[in-house]
Amino acid sequence: MRFQSAVRQAGLVVAVAALAVTAGCAKKDDSEVQASGVKLVQAGKLTVCTHLPYPPFQSKDTSGKVTGFDVEIMDLVAKDLGVEQTIIDTPFEGIKSGQDLNTGKCDAAAAGMTITAERQQVMNFSDPYFDATQAMLVKVGKPYKSLDDLKGKKVGVQAATTGRDYAKKFEKEKDLQIVEFEDLAAEQQALANGQVEAAVNDLPVWTEYLKANPGGFQVAAEFDTGEQYGFSVKKDGNPELLKKINEALAKAKQDGTYDTIYEKWIGKRPSA
Repeated sequence: MRFQSAVRQAGLVVAVAALAVTAGCAKKDDSEVQASGVKLVQAGKLTVCTHLPYPPFQSKDTSGKVTGFDVEIMDLVAKDLGVEQTIIDTPFEGIKSGQDLNTGKCDAAAAGMTITAERQQVMNFSDPYFDATQAMLVKVGKPYKSLDDLKGKKVGVQAATTGRDYAKKFEKEKDLQIVEFEDLAAEQQALANGQVEAAVNDLPVWTEYLKANPGGFQVAAEFDTGEQYGFSVKKDGNPELLKKINEALAKAKQDGTYDTIYEKWIGKRPSA
């Protein structure tokens, strides 16, 4: 009887221990990946990768806080999930290649990023949230009105961007000397210092730059490339989050929140 009782007691202890381990594992899994049914890389946070600076979409204000058009839109997504947005500044190459999403560095990317067929192969995009176009910035007083006027001249572009791709298409045809810069700030500085005669990037970026630097520069040409920005998530890896992003966008456009954010950061929204 003592032996059987001991066996029963030992079995009970093992069963209780097994239940405790199982419960512990379940709790750990839930806390790591779930927020309103959406998988997240960090509990309680929507981790978003971006590349700074890229005003008016994302940049640091005087206090060091990251603000901008993209930031406020993604804040709406975070609010719907019941979490807070946390932003990681990372090189754009890692964003556009899908590497940062694939390695779990972030849940989503919000970086003023154009939706392209090439990028769609390595990540899933949200519905378009911004219509963009390329533009060429020059110093006031320069005679350049188009890429044709820059034969043999240095033209600055930002690496890994569609502005770079656009300018590269005409490099040989128009005899351009394309100079690539790692980020927008370096490209802007190169134009200001005379390292390049012109610089190509997204029009809203130059519009914001002109606000901060009145009188010294002008948009000499615009190139209607039909581009649209999208937020992105890991390729086939987080359909629930993609759905939440699209729902937040649709809701914001319906209730007027999108227009308010647009006017704050971009200006009056063009008529549809």
